[in-house]
Amino acid sequence: MNAVGIDVSKGKSTIAIMRPFGEIVASPFEVTHTNRELCELAGKLRKLKGETKIIMECTGNYHLPIAHTLQDAGLMVCTVHALLIHDFGNNTIRKVKTDKADAIKIANYGLTNWLELKEHTSENEIRHVLKAYNRQYNKYSKLKTMLKNNLISLLDQTFPRVNELFTSMPRKSDGHEKWIDFAAKFWHCKCVCSLSQKAFTESYCKWCKRHGYRFSESKAKDIYVESHVHFSIMPKSEATKLLISHAIEQVNAISESIAAVAREMKLLAEQLPEYSVVMGFGGVGEILCPQLIAEIGDIYRFKRKESLVCFAGLEPVENKSGKFQGHEKISKKGSPHLRKTLFQVMSCLLKNATTTDAIYQFLDRKRIEGKHYYSYMNAGSAKFLRVYYARVKQHLDKHDDGV
Repeated sequence: MNAVGIDVSKGKSTIAIMRPFGEIVASPFEVTHTNRELCELAGKLRKLKGETKIIMECTGNYHLPIAHTLQDAGLMVCTVHALLIHDFGNNTIRKVKTDKADAIKIANYGLTNWLELKEHTSENEIRHVLKAYNRQYNKYSKLKTMLKNNLISLLDQTFPRVNELFTSMPRKSDGHEKWIDFAAKFWHCKCVCSLSQKAFTESYCKWCKRHGYRFSESKAKDIYVESHVHFSIMPKSEATKLLISHAIEQVNAISESIAAVAREMKLLAEQLPEYSVVMGFGGVGEILCPQLIAEIGDIYRFKRKESLVCFAGLEPVENKSGKFQGHEKISKKGSPHLRKTLFQVMSCLLKNATTTDAIYQFLDRKRIEGKHYYSYMNAGSAKFLRVYYARVKQHLDKHDDGV
């Protein structure tokens, strides 16, 4: 009975091998994540007498190379949530935090929970790539928001409220927004004011045709009038134009990257069997569908629907102690990426107001009862996951039977 505790870090790991009653088989030692050293480690662990289980924390992607190598060598690898390791054995007031101490702690956790340890299952390649794309999509979206806010701040000094002149959605082909492309051409209100209304209308018409946007004379008139209302702070000069042009180029570049990532996410998600089922949910579209599938992953990872709700950190937690009666909250110990995606799905449901949708009816009922906004949004997200689990699992079971 050998518990191999591995404290994983970037590029290297610390290994400790323990047996019951605190017997140390091997003092903690370091191994780099190279093919040679990992193969040597696998050979050393295979020579141990008795049953051997390898325990390590889920650390993003850092634990995957060593987990795959050891599994390919025929060893049992168990991955454990980092919070479970963190809360285990904290029965001392001394604070010791070293790689060697953590490796011993992980090994002792494995000995204490020997029978409950579950073998690590490798993620499907498509799901793994889809999840990576989704994380990049979210990072690019945050960057785009920051760059757009910066651009609006600059344009408020040359052409105030130009971002409010158009309400069209970003183009699916390249992610460009009409007001941003317009600002690249008419970056200063004097670019419009210096022309007559007829000349501007003709120029605006040519610009719309060249960039593939719809043209309206009434819109051209509104823009012309708007340009005469505001006062610009920065002068109409080449230096100002260069500053705004660079800001627009940055926004358009990140928009094109986001559009390309979104297209690839859709193609990857379509290869998974549950895609058609997830697309049938209210509030789920071509972007949110791949995001949901990416963050939830294989539904068979979860034994029951409550496990999926817990994975998202949406299970209610009582907050009571003695005479104190606190408000019931959610744990938030699950995936924040999944909670964010679910929040967006709930927002879409409320905006579309599909009265025939069961989840919308649930949200609306909670809202009528006077529940707090976050309260009914979290409750709706938890209900969505329960319905998601039932529908997707039923579909996959039928799909497997058909195969």
